[in-house]
Amino acid sequence: MKWKGRRQSSNVEDRRGMSGGKMMKGGGIIGIVIAIIYMFMSGEANPEMLNNINQQLQQNVTTTEQADTELSAHDIEMGDFVKTVLADTEDVWNKVFREQGITYEEPKLVLFRNSVQTACGGASSASGPFYCPADKKVYMDLAFFDELQSKFGAKGGDFAIAYVIAHEVGHHVQTLLGTSGEVRKMQSQMSKTEANKLSVALELQADFYAGLWVHYNEEMNGVLEDGDIEEALSAAYAVGDDAIQKRMQGHVVPDSFTHGTSAQRMYWFKKGLQSGNIQQGNTFEEL
Repeated sequence: MKWKGRRQSSNVEDRRGMSGGKMMKGGGIIGIVIAIIYMFMSGEANPEMLNNINQQLQQNVTTTEQADTELSAHDIEMGDFVKTVLADTEDVWNKVFREQGITYEEPKLVLFRNSVQTACGGASSASGPFYCPADKKVYMDLAFFDELQSKFGAKGGDFAIAYVIAHEVGHHVQTLLGTSGEVRKMQSQMSKTEANKLSVALELQADFYAGLWVHYNEEMNGVLEDGDIEEALSAAYAVGDDAIQKRMQGHVVPDSFTHGTSAQRMYWFKKGLQSGNIQQGNTFEEL
């Protein structure tokens, strides 16, 4: 992705060098698998879920306090990249919302290491990227992407990060449009299996919004390079319900899907990318 020298967002809070964080030790693949399934399948964080996931992680890890750390040149460069991607999401969604006659409220994005406190509760770095609707912030430890590549077979690359940021911002869009609130209300009156289907639709719509962002961003800024779309699709494939379940337990349980299969995730990302039309992102019609 062509990003250097371009506008950076002022809505990024970089907490990576702050003291008070904790290093998680001993959790390994157990922690990251639980976290990826939780965050990438539930989409939005809430206090009860974050507390539950942290309790599970704490059974497998110990923690040590961390002091302030100086950011490396690579850390600074990655922070600049995230700021540029977030700026691009701001430009695109401000445009899309204007076209719909409404105002876009820009979210904050928090970069952290090891652990973070949010309006949805505390979370560790093993939680992976997530969106908290209570404070309308995206939270991200960039170490997640090393795990995504090494443990789950994604290609890696900067556009895999851009895709995940766009997906989480997609959850913010759903919050602003009232979609998330309606879904949660409906889920409270359903069986777990039926509620899971709505979760799948919600997550696939966030993938559609990520693709839509790429469509508009390319029209506006022409930033794509060879291999970028493949990197995004590889990340989408890696966090499909079926791909994760096959890797974890050797078989899949479709009724437990809450985020969509690898094929569905890639399909909806590509539909957003190719259509450039927000009206075509009604994933709930295909339940």
